[in-house]
Amino acid sequence: MQKTKNPMPMQDPIVRQNNFSEVALGYTWEEALREAERCLQCKHKPCVTSCPVNVSIPEFIQAILDKDINKAAEIIYETNCFPSICGRVCPQEVQCEKTCVMGIRNEPVAIGRLERFVGDLAQVKSTITPVAKGKVAIVGS
Repeated sequence: MQKTKNPMPMQDPIVRQNNFSEVALGYTWEEALREAERCLQCKHKPCVTSCPVNVSIPEFIQAILDKDINKAAEIIYETNCFPSICGRVCPQEVQCEKTCVMGIRNEPVAIGRLERFVGDLAQVKSTITPVAKGKVAIVGS
């Protein structure tokens, strides 16, 4: 098993000095699978209890391993409507990754990077279908 996190691909410095695009490019499927394989699928799930929104982290990581991006997105969206944002700005290193059992002897699983991967791919593939619950009327103005 790999001891360190899979590195995040970055935009080349020469290219990025002339644009305002995102520097961290995100994982490919292959990189996400390699990182997901590092998860120990702990019985007590300390990563979930230290997540402010209680994302079912081992379950969405298992869905990545099963190559079921729809299921991974559904699991995350149960408690977090913004996986692409949280995968970028949430301080995972002091929350879920801090309690990752893998991090006791090695680097913790890159949970935020995997969450970002699912959120970005779910956006592109439109896996979450909005449900219309009825009609809305606006009265007055």
